[in-house]
Formats: sequence, structure tokens, C-alpha cells
Amino acid sequence: MSIQQSTTGQLRPEASRAVPHPLDQLSIEESDYAREVILNARGSQVAINFRSIFLEEPPKHELSRFLELENAGRVTSHTPRPARVAKIQYDVIREDRKHEYMESCVDVVSGKETHQRVVEKMHQPALTTHEFREFSEACVESPVFKKAVAEFDLPEGFVVAIDPWPYGGPDPSEIAPRYTQGLCFARDTRNGNEDSNHYGYPLPIIPIMDTYSKEIVRVDRLATGGKEDGLTYGTHKRDVLSHCSPAEYVPELLSQPLRTDVKPLNVTQPEGPSFKVDGNLIEWQKWRFRVGFNPREGATLHDVRYDGRSVLYRLSLSEMTVPYGDPRPPFQRKQAFDFGDAGAGRAANNLALGCDCLGTIKYFDAVLTEPDGKASLSKNVICLHEQDNGIGWKHTNFRTSRAVVTRLRELVVQFIITLANYEYIFAYKLDQAGGITVETRATGIVSVVNIDPGKTSPWGNVVSAGALAQNHQHLFCIRIDPAIDGLNNTVVAEESLPMPMSKEINPYGSGYEVRQTPIKSSQYLDASPWTNLTVKMTNPSKLNPVSGKPVAYKFIPSASQLLLAHPDSIMAKRAQFATHHVWVTKYKDGELWAGGEFTNQSQKETDGVSDAVARNENTENDDVVVWNVFGLTHNPRVEDWPVMPVEIHQLHLRPADFFSANPAIDVPGSKNTASVLAPSESCCESSSVQKAPASHMQSTGPDLDPKSKL
Repeated sequence: MSIQQSTTGQLRPEASRAVPHPLDQLSIEESDYAREVILNARGSQVAINFRSIFLEEPPKHELSRFLELENAGRVTSHTPRPARVAKIQYDVIREDRKHEYMESCVDVVSGKETHQRVVEKMHQPALTTHEFREFSEACVESPVFKKAVAEFDLPEGFVVAIDPWPYGGPDPSEIAPRYTQGLCFARDTRNGNEDSNHYGYPLPIIPIMDTYSKEIVRVDRLATGGKEDGLTYGTHKRDVLSHCSPAEYVPELLSQPLRTDVKPLNVTQPEGPSFKVDGNLIEWQKWRFRVGFNPREGATLHDVRYDGRSVLYRLSLSEMTVPYGDPRPPFQRKQAFDFGDAGAGRAANNLALGCDCLGTIKYFDAVLTEPDGKASLSKNVICLHEQDNGIGWKHTNFRTSRAVVTRLRELVVQFIITLANYEYIFAYKLDQAGGITVETRATGIVSVVNIDPGKTSPWGNVVSAGALAQNHQHLFCIRIDPAIDGLNNTVVAEESLPMPMSKEINPYGSGYEVRQTPIKSSQYLDASPWTNLTVKMTNPSKLNPVSGKPVAYKFIPSASQLLLAHPDSIMAKRAQFATHHVWVTKYKDGELWAGGEFTNQSQKETDGVSDAVARNENTENDDVVVWNVFGLTHNPRVEDWPVMPVEIHQLHLRPADFFSANPAIDVPGSKNTASVLAPSESCCESSSVQKAPASHMQSTGPDLDPKSKL
């Protein structure tokens, strides 16, 4: 990639008089200002198609220095601040209509274009929602596509609906320009409802568009056979939808009535929330952190501290890939990288009060970019709220029958994305005991293809007549940038192992060994439920005053199935991050993407975690990053149709000798006076159950006075 230095005019925005925090999103004025700088710099001889304009986070050595001063209360109007920089991603379109993808950095205070690079042709930037719309429009106008549709006898009143998809990884011998492909369905318009579900009527064609010329270059035909047909094509009839069935989910189109016995369950906070918000700074129950947002990752957490002590420098969802396991061509290319190919931030929902988040809600907006480069405000893309998650801790003194119990309250930072058929709900949850949970929920509609009547397939499950839901995987990667009482940390792999019996150490065979292995250089690890592999992020220079061990945070990587595609396949080569559960790397500015910066139409993972580990750098008592990979192997079931119930996964980051006692011991165990008994005749629904502890095998007995006579 070529990098050069350049400057442009001085177009200082009025908003620059206010001093934003270095981690604040760009304002609308800052974004529009950066746009003007680029338009002036490139000149009037070319056209500019903007993709994204967003904050370029400051280098870590600059930002961490500022954050330390801020948390010490020593920031003044004279304190040096990191440069306020916008990153601009755009296409330059020249007179010959050729596109050149470029990225620039603009100092939005000085008006200087500080960096510029022209990205090699081998890399393709992420698709935008505007390109998706252009694809659908091109299909509607294309004679090639219309001819393919004419091969089918569609029922009266049905129209063709197209879901744009990234092209996937081109075949090894294929020379592919920038392509977009689409999955095709038919929608029944006879009910007059534009929300009628088209996924119940899959069409066995995939149009391919040259994204820059807007030409449909071909239409791929799909196999519709079953297990007896192998890779045979053309087994379907012209009336390809005659055996398909409706798959409605909107309430007014359901064939069954809605339940009438669901009574209201309200979340109320009569005194308001316990959190405080100042811009993007959030304070709650000894936690203090900042929330960010960008087009690729969506919501991010920064400078996460508990009771003044640093825990994490940055926490984010780095990447997700969804490879499909149907070997019939062209499904070898049916693989999405939802963060790199499209962008979680671009696909973020505008959340609705009382629907997506319950209780007393604080919403955060995002500044996104239109094709002409002008900023647009996307409302309510993040919700912040508190929720009750059951009991936090409890103990009953069986001698006195007194129970002390507290609730586990969580602060939730949540955003939701929709990518064609699927929804993903992402949440960061912080609790009063110093824990952080990263939760993913997958829902939406499983991706289906047409299957001939009466047939079944080894490559998926028939979830509705004529609809084969293909087997696939969802593989996520969370990027954890620890700052355990400082930036220099050591990752330790802890395993619990059986011991041999010996007269000297383990005479009865009851002991087991806890073995700790520091990760001294970049490497990968895999989950091991047999040894309870625990990943500890420690600060070896700070010892716990009680245990004498290094302060730490830990997590146990889930032993979920990793990438199933053959190692020699394009699918596997472009998703190396999905081949191991944990990666430990040395920090490097800008290294945020597990699958590499450019995933769209990639044929191999470039500059992802696999390459980072290959550098074999020191990770002992250094600035390290931990990447956790987990997944869902989704072999669909009929119950996933027409909209699947959520599939949930959680990563639990927990303090390990970070505190000197349970940090939630001071949480009050107040009784909830709003709780009432449900109507019942049961005698057990009373407060007297603990008055007879002997009946619950908690018999009391006398205490021994050590001064009593023997």
C-alpha cells in the first residue's frame, strides 16, 4: 500500500471551539469538515464515493498517557491532547470509470490530511447498504436476470425479492473484480402486507453483479435435489414453488391466535437509574468506562476501571464468520464476515423503547456516512440499562436461621444488528462483583434454499415444505485488550491436573495439581474442559495482599466447535482466526481485526491474528492482547422456523485475586417491597419455612466454649 503525506485547506469547523474527549465519536460537524477536506484535496477532476468517516482512535501511548492524567483528576485546559483525527474511506472514480479505493486521515482541528494510502487491487473494502440497494435495482433492470426468472412459473401475485450478499472467497483460479451476489426468493403480495415473509419461497438462482459497472454478469443455478441426487442440477420443475408453504411471523398474518394469558411484567425504577452518563462516560457501582461506536465493530468499551483501578484498555467484538456447509457449488462461496464484509455499526438497529431494552433506558446515537460523504445521525443504536440477574450472593446461618441475600444487578450496554435474514444481539454486562460478561444472541431467520418435494438432504434440514435450511456455523471473536492495574501484563494458562498417588505427597489419591504456565511469546491455545483450561491475564508486578499472587482477571474459553471447513479450502484459509479458541499477541496500534483488515472477497487471511502470532513477539510482562474465539455449529431444526429462538453464548471475565475480598460484599440486601405472593392456597408460601430448620436437615446444636472443662 502506498502512503504519502499531504495537506489541504484550513476549513476549521465552528464546533472545534468545544473540546471533545479523545474517545468521543466524531460530531456531525467534524465528519462534514473531514469530507470537505478530502473533496478539496482530490480536486474536481475525479468523483468521490464515500464509504465511511469515523474517529481514528489515538495511538495507545498517547491516549493512555492522557487517560492516566484524566483518572488522576489532573487534566486541565492546558493538558496536551492526542490529535483529533477522522478516518475517511472512499472510492476515487476517474474519467475512465475505474475505481481506486483510498483511505485518508484528516486532523479535524488543523484541517490537514495527515496520511493517505491507496489500497492494492487485491483487497476489497466492505460493502455498504447503498451498494446493496444498487444491486437490487440492477437485478430488476437486468435482461440476464429477467431471463433466469422466466425459467420458473411463479404463482400469480408473487414478486421476486433479492437478499444481497457478499460474494465470498473466489475460487483459486477465478479472476474476480468487485462482485455482489444475491439470494433470491418470491414474496406473496396477495395479502397486501409488505412484511409478508419471502423466505418460505426460495428460488434456485443467484445473480452476480459487477459492483462498479452495475452489470449482472451471470446467474448461477442451484441444485435442488436431495441425498439421492448428489451434485446433480436441474431436478426441479418449472413450478418450483408449488410445494412451498407460507412462513409468516408478523402477528397479523399468523395462522394461529396470539396467546392471551401473558400478563405484564414491568421493569420500574421509581428513583431512577443508578448509573450516571456524561457524554460517552458512564459511571455505575464503582465502574467507570467510556463507550465508543464505529461502522465496523459497533459498540466498544474503553478505559474500563473498577473503583479507580484499571481493568481493560479496550473491549470489542472483532469479527464473525458464517461459513455454510453445503458442498454443492456455488455454496463454497457462501461465507460471510459480518464485521469485515459489511460492518456491525452500519447494520445496527434503531432500538425502540419498551421493546429491545426494558427499564429506564439511556440511548446513544451514532454518526454514519452517506454516499456523498455527508454525515447522518442514526438514532438509538446503543441502549444502556440495568437489569436484575437473580441472586448475587447468599448465605443462611443454619444455627440461627438468618439468611443474608443480595441481588446480582448488571449494567448492560447493548446493540443489535440485522444482516439480511439474521439478527445478532450483542451485550456487554458489568456486575457489582467486578465481573464483565460479553453476550451474543443469534436469532432471525435461517438461510434456506429450495429442495424438491419429498426429498431430504445431508446438507441441511427441511424446516418447511420446499425450504432446506443449510447447515452452517457462527464463529465469533472477542478482542480483549487488558490493563490489569497497568498495561504491562502476562497471560497465564492455568490447568487443573490429576496427580499420581504417592506416599510422600498424595497417599490417598485425592489431590490434584494446579499448573500455571506463563505465555512468554505470541501463540494460540485451545479450550480444554478435561484440564479446566483457564486463561488468566495477570500483572506480575502487583501482588494480591492476601494471597500473594499476581492480581488478575480470568476466563474459561468455551469448548465450542471450531471451523469445520477443510484446511485446504478457501473458506478455511480466509478464516484462520476461527481455527483456535484463544490467541495471545503483542499489542500493535491498528491491529483490531481477527480476520484481517480486508475480508470481502479475500482468499486468505491477511494481517489477522494468525499473522500476528507468527511474529513470535514477547508477551511476558508486556502490552498484550487476548482474542477469544467461540462458535455455534447450527444444524437447523424445525423449531428454528419461521424465526429462530435466540441461541446464547456468554464469555465471563472474572477477577482472580484482583481484590482482597468479595467486592460485592457491600451490596445492600434490601427486601423488594414490590414483590407479592401469587394467588395460592399453598401453606408453603410463607416466611415461616426457616423456623423449622431441623425439618430441612439443618439441625442446630450447641457451640463449644474452648474454656470449658474437658
